[in-house]
Amino acid sequence: MKILTAAQLAEADQATLKSQNISSIDLMERVSTLVFNKIHERLNGAPVQVKIFCGIGNNGGDGLAIARHMIQHGYHVTTYVTNCSKKRSKDFLVNYDKIKEVTKDWPILLDCEEDIPEISPEDIVIDAIFGIGLNRPVQGWMASLFNRINDSGAFTVSIDMPSGLFSDTAQPADSAVIQADHTFTFNSPKLSFFLKDTGNYTGTFEVLNIGLDPTFIHQADPAAMLITSESAQNIYRPRKKFSHKGDYGHVLVMAGSKGKIGAALLAATAAINSGAGKVTAYVPSCGNDILQSSVPEVMTIADSGMDQLNDFKTDLEKYTLCIGPGIGTSDEVVSAFAKAIKLQSSPVLIDADGINILAANSELLKDVPAKSILTPHDGELERLLGSWDSSMERLDKAREFSKQHDVILVLKGAHSITIYKNHMYINYSGNAGMATAGSGDVLSGIISSLMAQSYDPLMAAVFGTYIHGASGDIAAQTYAHEGLRAGIISNFVGPAILQLFRQEKQQQ
Repeated sequence: MKILTAAQLAEADQATLKSQNISSIDLMERVSTLVFNKIHERLNGAPVQVKIFCGIGNNGGDGLAIARHMIQHGYHVTTYVTNCSKKRSKDFLVNYDKIKEVTKDWPILLDCEEDIPEISPEDIVIDAIFGIGLNRPVQGWMASLFNRINDSGAFTVSIDMPSGLFSDTAQPADSAVIQADHTFTFNSPKLSFFLKDTGNYTGTFEVLNIGLDPTFIHQADPAAMLITSESAQNIYRPRKKFSHKGDYGHVLVMAGSKGKIGAALLAATAAINSGAGKVTAYVPSCGNDILQSSVPEVMTIADSGMDQLNDFKTDLEKYTLCIGPGIGTSDEVVSAFAKAIKLQSSPVLIDADGINILAANSELLKDVPAKSILTPHDGELERLLGSWDSSMERLDKAREFSKQHDVILVLKGAHSITIYKNHMYINYSGNAGMATAGSGDVLSGIISSLMAQSYDPLMAAVFGTYIHGASGDIAAQTYAHEGLRAGIISNFVGPAILQLFRQEKQQQ
């Protein structure tokens, strides 16, 4: 699913009016009817008090039209207009006149803090104040209104996006934002829905297809792609009947140190569970017996160092290298890491301490093969890129780093984001239970396994991130969020792949 910018969505509206030969008020009526039907399905005529807060632009026009539909269906509706400017959109004015045709209770104008009404926890609030066109922070008495809504305890539904939230630019720190419980968003989710400092404002969200011009949508270059089960199906590469283990690659997991051999174990196990033909773990001598006895399918090579990696003497031509989990950052390890990277000509996966080594020894970046994959969490990313002031700046810095060094970045988080130059993919699988030690090692094993199976590195990162999250989702159905461990997640890779095609069969 494409995630478009606010500017692109405005262009899509205009393209739709032209291609479908309709007016903007026709499109607004289509949108408001869709939203009303969704609300009506849930409320089913319940005798609740509905308070609808409308801005004076097109988002407010949507709100007035929704209010009209609800009044016509017998709901107890009070409509408010936030009189924050002298300007009104033409379609707002049309719907302002239309609502007068169905009720004697005209919308109540709010001009200042003293006008803000009381809101009960039993009320339903519909937020139609600001949409994607907002370009300034919400302050003053409007901020007080937002705070009243947020503090009321009323179930709040936002139209297109929570008012005060910016769609695809950095969120001002001093701007008030509506905290929605549910958001009905149009055509596609917005980039800000998936970022750490803004994503919580939407509550749950639902994408409504409002029938925008399909040609424009197809041709639009998206700000990002949202990776869903349908996207993952399109990436998956089925195995051939007449094949053997050599056709599915050989992963070399260079990982672990004393006290952190589990990192090597988790990454190697995930690699074999994800379909690699062969997996070898290159570990300090102290981890050799642990690996051999724990995962019989994984071969081992013991480094000369007892407690940490000291050297690297293996021919890398036949391997896909996964390097970094739990290796530490001592001088000996840095030397072994540098040697391994220089010996490899094909893309590698670098995680954890491997990223920390690159951050502290930036001269090594020139030796990282093109289209290699780095999988940092925020702490590792900050050491690599420096600090950022907003989630949007974080994405900008990651994009520039990817261009400069020709590498793929997987920014791990609630919605992990894969970036390669100007391409960005947002993962939609996974859950909070996956915030557990070793989960990133499992992700490294999955992605490196896909690389070994000849997936393009970018698609290996995108597909691997989705399957990692989906494995966690399936596991959580049995273990709950609190009971998830990284090793459990790894065991559900197979079911996660099967689920892609079970869903497809059900849809057919």
